[in-house]
Amino acid sequence: MKTKSVSIYIVFVLAAIVIANIVSDKLFVRLDLTEDNRYTLSEATKDIIRNLDEPVTITAYFSEDLPPDIAKTRRDFKELLTEYRNISKNNIMYEFINPNADEEKEQEAISKGIMQVSINVREKDQVKQQKAFLGALIQKGEQTDIIPFMQPGTAMEYALSSGIKKLSVVNKPVIGFLQGHGEPELNAMQQAMVELGVLYQMQPVNLNQGDNALQGISTLAIIAPTDTINEYEFAQIDAFMANGGRIYIAMNRVNGELQQQKGFSLSTGLESWLAAKNLIVENNFVIDANCATVGVQQQQGFFSFTSQVQFPYIPIISNFTDHPITKGLEQVVTQFVSTITYTGDSTVTCTPLLTTSESAGTLSSPLYFDIQKNWDKSDFPLAELPLGALLEGNIGGGNYSKMVVIADGDFAINGPEQGARQQNPDNINLMVNAIDYLSDDTGLISLRTKGVTSRPIDTDLEDGRKSFLKWFNFLMPILLIVIIGFIRSQQQRNLRFKRMEEGYV
Repeated sequence: MKTKSVSIYIVFVLAAIVIANIVSDKLFVRLDLTEDNRYTLSEATKDIIRNLDEPVTITAYFSEDLPPDIAKTRRDFKELLTEYRNISKNNIMYEFINPNADEEKEQEAISKGIMQVSINVREKDQVKQQKAFLGALIQKGEQTDIIPFMQPGTAMEYALSSGIKKLSVVNKPVIGFLQGHGEPELNAMQQAMVELGVLYQMQPVNLNQGDNALQGISTLAIIAPTDTINEYEFAQIDAFMANGGRIYIAMNRVNGELQQQKGFSLSTGLESWLAAKNLIVENNFVIDANCATVGVQQQQGFFSFTSQVQFPYIPIISNFTDHPITKGLEQVVTQFVSTITYTGDSTVTCTPLLTTSESAGTLSSPLYFDIQKNWDKSDFPLAELPLGALLEGNIGGGNYSKMVVIADGDFAINGPEQGARQQNPDNINLMVNAIDYLSDDTGLISLRTKGVTSRPIDTDLEDGRKSFLKWFNFLMPILLIVIIGFIRSQQQRNLRFKRMEEGYV
């Protein structure tokens, strides 16, 4: 009888497991306790996949048998695709292919544009290189888009949703980039162009070519001009704004030459045009205790070497207003940036977007850089100085308009003038988010920064607090193991005593 009961119990357990697997395949639910809700689909994504006019197929080329930290990316991507499929009511379908299974599948992945990467795998106390694929092909009708490589820890939802959105957009809005005054060409902003190319067309604009130069433009971007912009051009920009056009400005009011160790003012007429709209970009250099370093060549005897020294003229910004443009940003690196002051009234809304740390200051231009200077707290008497702002309202004397101004023209440039260097990711995110906010209402702006890019230790923490956190993180896991072990030991001890009692069966 007892054996029969056990058999029935086992059958019920197995049946429950089978039913749970069937239900979980149809109904995907998970609890998201992360600070930025990175495992919860946004409303923007839900709107995109619910409004598909035809099915989308996603072929994920992901290698198997990868190290646990890399394999997590595959698991997260599969869970994300399951959610997409369920919300779209099977309008989004997916399959996983292991390119490492055979040479034919590997060549198929490469021919589709999936990137092959090398990862380190530890095996029998040895580290060896292994080929891996972590990409996907998105197909909608005859159109395709590629995610060549899914970087672990990045904004996975943004990559997938923007890829689907890209295939769904018929007429992309046009972003105009002002040219003719020393501005960088579009190829000098390669990273930003890749991000913007998902939803927009980019077009150089020369306002001296006629009154219709801004026709069809959604947002005009004015980035780091070095020569004078004339009154005729400003009149066209004013007319553009009066008709509801949007403006993005990243400008240098001051600039510096590290080789000559001097800083100087820069005037293009843009500062006067903004001042007439009650936005003052001050003629100063911002310094911040939270800053980057520069290499300094030093000589010791017959030897020369390069050492890194703090350079407060390159502030690292980590204070951001709670706004869609800056939501999710971790840190933006600026260089020779100035403060911004709004002097207007409430008819135009001014929102500061990014500010310095609690230990900052300003220095008047022109000046000479003392790279060897020993900075102390007295050099940074100011706090939370605004470096960028959003203006919304009747800015151009006509319809409602929006304008973003960042008082550093070079923070998102990474092209030929900069040696094609890789720019800090959040620098690109700030620029693209701003243009997204000005130009697009899909809500994808909030997805770009869902991956954590940097979480540095707060430099303002006291030494005692840092020591406490360090020892707490080190000792707490050990203490928890000891407590659990003690509890288990007591449970086993009580069980032994109970078994020794008379009448125990």
